[in-house]
Amino acid sequence: MTTRLAYTRKGTGEPLLLIHGIGHRRQAWDPVLDRLAESYDVIAIDLAGFGESEPYPAGTAYNMDNACRIIGENLEEWGVSEPHVVGNSLGGAIALEMGARGMARSVTALSPAGFFRNIGDRLVALFALILLKLSSYLPLAVVRPALRSARARTLIGRTLYVHGERISPEDFVGDALALRNGPAFFPTFRAGFTYGFTSRVDVPTTIAWATRDQVLVYGQSGLAQERLPEARHVALPHCGHVPMVDDPELIVRVIDNTVAEASESKEQAA
Repeated sequence: MTTRLAYTRKGTGEPLLLIHGIGHRRQAWDPVLDRLAESYDVIAIDLAGFGESEPYPAGTAYNMDNACRIIGENLEEWGVSEPHVVGNSLGGAIALEMGARGMARSVTALSPAGFFRNIGDRLVALFALILLKLSSYLPLAVVRPALRSARARTLIGRTLYVHGERISPEDFVGDALALRNGPAFFPTFRAGFTYGFTSRVDVPTTIAWATRDQVLVYGQSGLAQERLPEARHVALPHCGHVPMVDDPELIVRVIDNTVAEASESKEQAA
């Protein structure tokens, strides 16, 4: 029996799978979900051990093979085959892995993991993620009053967003609790520290990197271009690590362009 993933499904059209990053949850996609649902059958998932999804059985590694397998098994149960896949951070790496395995019609990876250039890049990500994890344990009695201030939300969220003030206090608390309570965080973190994406992706692919990313810094986009020269590479100006908050309209356009490229490729092949 597969590990069941919690999900939100909305809209009609070609299937579009949304995958969040480490420590996050499917609500990360809320800023773009309704817009995307106007054109697609959108499925936003909680990865195993994050959000509302159950963790893997004891002894199961949190690696790319298992992530892709579990997602594939859930997609089959939902009657979905080869969706367009969009992912952010860890989710971006999983999206690329699914593309490499023939599990996706197209891939849009937003600041994806897997392109560390050196130990410095790894340490930047390590310290950022550990800081986020530790901050999730702050007492809610202290955090809730502070979050009433838009300026405070901007400061507290600056590791992930340029415009943290756009996130409601309730969503800030929900994200913090998901990060605090997610049993998959540390095993995923350990596996990700040495992970690198080196496979070939033969479906239409866009790698879009946030220029103000403080977790997976923008310079890593150069290595992504070297490893995936046939992909479309675009910058996301004035966006942080979770760019759906900072420029939802741009993110929707990037996704639409990737899907359109996949549709054109399919028509040409026919």
